[in-house]
Amino acid sequence: MCLGLENMSKGTVVLAYSGGLDTSCILVWLKEQGYDVITYLANIGQDEDFEAARKKAESLGAKKVFIEDLRAEFVEEFIWPSVQANAIYEDRYLLGTSIARPCIARRQVQIAKQEGAQYVSHGATGKGNDQIRFELTCYALYPEVKIIAPWRIPEFYNRFRGRKDLMEYAEKHGIPVPVTPKAPWIILAHVCVLFPPTGVPVMVTHLKEGTTKTTPLDIFSYLNELGGKHGVGRIDIVENRFIGMKSRGIYETPGGTILYHAHLDIETFTMDREVRRIKQDLGIKFSELLYNGFWYSPECKFLRHCIAKSQENVEGKVQLSVFKGHVYILGRESPGSLYNEELVSMDVQGDYDPCDASGFIKINAVRLREHHRMEREAQLKQ
Repeated sequence: MCLGLENMSKGTVVLAYSGGLDTSCILVWLKEQGYDVITYLANIGQDEDFEAARKKAESLGAKKVFIEDLRAEFVEEFIWPSVQANAIYEDRYLLGTSIARPCIARRQVQIAKQEGAQYVSHGATGKGNDQIRFELTCYALYPEVKIIAPWRIPEFYNRFRGRKDLMEYAEKHGIPVPVTPKAPWIILAHVCVLFPPTGVPVMVTHLKEGTTKTTPLDIFSYLNELGGKHGVGRIDIVENRFIGMKSRGIYETPGGTILYHAHLDIETFTMDREVRRIKQDLGIKFSELLYNGFWYSPECKFLRHCIAKSQENVEGKVQLSVFKGHVYILGRESPGSLYNEELVSMDVQGDYDPCDASGFIKINAVRLREHHRMEREAQLKQ
């Protein structure tokens, strides 16, 4: 039997699928355009009914459905390097969404190659950062891939101008759209985070309850749960998108916030001052690259290597509490501490001669005196 052109597939596309309204509508729309659609849903720790999402994708005509548990590799290969870097964008954003994208897109590319798919697709909007993060990862790991970004295709975005149009389309095609209420939070918790000589956490203990976690995934999941109960890591900010516009973002990064404060504290305690100054600059650049989607760029790989090198002596234990949205550092200890209590004590002179400070101050004052002289001469000439 000879098939007409209208029955021939344009090819196979792997769709990054969430099970939500946008990507469910995109799934059906791609099928309408003549593509065979493989859906891929990444489990990076979100509270999701993955089997319900699988059944939904299958009912909407997905050729195959991949549900991939990426939690362990997400923590170990992406979150831990970000913790080491003290990664934070524009002084406030801990990059939770940004960190996840290269992890999710990497597996999407792997599935596309495995399944012989010529295309990948996503539901990121044409104004946001995620389209850049997804696609730069795809092109870095699968240069010949073709990308279908519906929210940049006039035929799609002119048809779906808002949520109302998507809802009408979903109703017409029998796409269910669930609405799930969120739970509240409160109280106080006391935890201790242990860092080995590579600057990543290896154990967390709840001092009151005695609960201890030791694997990377368990540590991060536990801190997320604990911090979430206390409203830790919730921010409402205006940020500068890479694409050139300011946007408002509301984020929640409880586990990341706790680890940021704990790691920053033990790093300051154990790292040489000048090394840390350089490392701070590297951390800022790393955060920008991560935010902008350049995780797989040569410069970002180089930065991760440098930052990892800086962590060789970062080890110890940090005790902290979380309460009503805040993280309080209560104490720290480390075999590699550079804090010398005797050296800084006002009661013990030790090996330090206070007289030496006079020369130190005079040398540092040379350029200030010269600056004053130049200013005064300029004033006299007026």
